[in-house]
This record gives sequence, structure tokens and C-alpha cells, in this order.
Amino acid sequence: GKAVDRPCAASITSVINFELMDLVGQHFPDANTEPEPMAELAAGAHDLMGFDSVMPIFGIAQEATALGCVVDFSDPGNLPTPQFAPWQDANAELCLPDGFPDSFFEDKYIKCSLEAIRMLKKHFGDKVMILGKVMGPWTLSYHVYNVQAFLMDTLAKPERVRKSLDLLSQVPILFAKAQLEAGADAIVWADHATGDLIRNTMYRDFLLWRHQELVPQIPAPVILHCCGRSMDRIEFFRETGFDMYHFESANPVEKMVEAAKGKIRLAGNINNPQTLLQKSPDEVRIEVQRVIDAGVDIIAPECAVPLQTPVNNLKTIVEVCQNN
Repeated sequence: GKAVDRPCAASITSVINFELMDLVGQHFPDANTEPEPMAELAAGAHDLMGFDSVMPIFGIAQEATALGCVVDFSDPGNLPTPQFAPWQDANAELCLPDGFPDSFFEDKYIKCSLEAIRMLKKHFGDKVMILGKVMGPWTLSYHVYNVQAFLMDTLAKPERVRKSLDLLSQVPILFAKAQLEAGADAIVWADHATGDLIRNTMYRDFLLWRHQELVPQIPAPVILHCCGRSMDRIEFFRETGFDMYHFESANPVEKMVEAAKGKIRLAGNINNPQTLLQKSPDEVRIEVQRVIDAGVDIIAPECAVPLQTPVNNLKTIVEVCQNN
């Protein structure tokens, strides 16, 4: 919470791209499934691009297999995504896997993430911010329930949705605490209750009070990540207890800063598909400066960058922050 001498350039979700993989010499799928490649690739965000933070969990599916999903980790050209949702059938019993929570921490991909964080802590010490990442109960419900079925049940079977959220709320707390113990300095909490999928009143009724109860249980700064349009729910986000909100370029930066009212710090919101992927470093520089001038606290891509994003465009974010 103290003042800093320049804006921070951070990898909040992921800045990993094919060019960086080639420079580091570590690629998908190994960097999603084995701790040493994962840590080495994550370290490249700082060592080769200059970012002030590193984030070893590149996607959103790291917890999914531990909760009974089938996830395809084999694709060298994409982030892993869940392929099978165990609660999708309307008659499926909503329950966590046998042996939870011990079984959760025996999962290969959970162990991989925690060991990668330990390696990064050993490599960087206190010189670079190490971010952990967890999925909140809403996003975990997408994984184990199926997105369409879950969203339909928010209207048709709200009690089933509440049970899903109740069961899954303990997962991010356990995983976040384990990541902090492994060496993470702060936690990114992704809960994709976006305006592109649900009304703001649904966030208020299903999630707001849960976030208010859950976030204080994590003994470190917690950054909320929620994709898409969110201007109509920042009034709720700022009352959650999250220390920071990482937001997308779908939300005008000046309006978001005004709406936050100083009650929640902000990170973001450099556009991915147009600016970082397709524009020149000079054009990136203009957008980064605009976000800094608007008063955003941590400057970062709006979400995980496309894997084809040029390294020079990402390095430009760092350069502009260092020159301010």
C-alpha cells in the first residue's frame, strides 16, 4: 500500500507467448505439466521481458483434474482446457472427489504448480513479485458443471447452483494458502462472473457475500480477475475485500478508475487482440501511457496474452512504466 517510484508492469494472468518459449527453451505442453519447465518459462517474464512479477500458472484449468474433470494438457499450441465436466448431468450428485482435500494435493498438476512456485522463490527471493493463481467457485463451477448447464441452472435450479458454490468455495482457499506457503507473495483470484454472461444482480446475489467471507481468509493481497464488461458490477467488486481488480479493455479506463472510487486498486487493461497482438511498439506505447495517466495502479495486459503476441510489444509495457 506504500507509494512507489514508478508504475509497476506485471504479469497478472499470463504474458507467455511462442517467441518467449523459444527464447527460454521451454514450451507447452511441458511448461503446463512439469515444474522445472513451468518455473523457467515463468521466470522469462522478468528475466527476458523485464516484468516486475512472474506467474507460473498460465491457464485456468490447473485445479480441474483434481476435481474430477478431464483436461487436455497435450496441445503445444494452446492453453489446457477442461474437456469433461463431472457434474454436467442433471442427475449427477454434487460432491467433491473421494479423499478431498488430501487427494487434491496429490494431483499431478497441483503438485506441479506448487513446486514451480518454490523454484521461483528460490530463484528470485524477494526481488520479484511471485503471483499465485486460483479459480474462484464461479469459475470452478464452469469447469465441473459445464458453462452452459451451470448458467442455465442459475435460473432453473438456483439451489443446485448454490450447492455447487458452497462445495467449491473451500478449494481456492486451500490452494491459495498452499501457494503462499510455497512462496507466492500475492494471489490472483479468477472468477469469471462477467457481464458478457450474467447480470450484475446475479453477481450480487450469488457471489458478493461469498467473496466478502472468503477473501479475508487469505493472509496476503488478493487480486480479482474477471473478464469482459464489468462497469455495472464494479460497485460490488469494490465492497468485496479484494485488494485489486484486474480488468479488461472492454471497460473504458477513465470510467473504471472513476467508478473504483479509490476503494479498490486497479490493474490492467492493455488490449490484447488489437494492440498487443497486431500493433507496433509505438502504438502500444501510446495505450500504456494512457492507462498510466488514467491512474491505474499496475499496468498489465487485460488477460492472458495470445500466444502469438510479439515479445517486443510486451517489453514496451515495461519500458513505458520504467520511463514514468
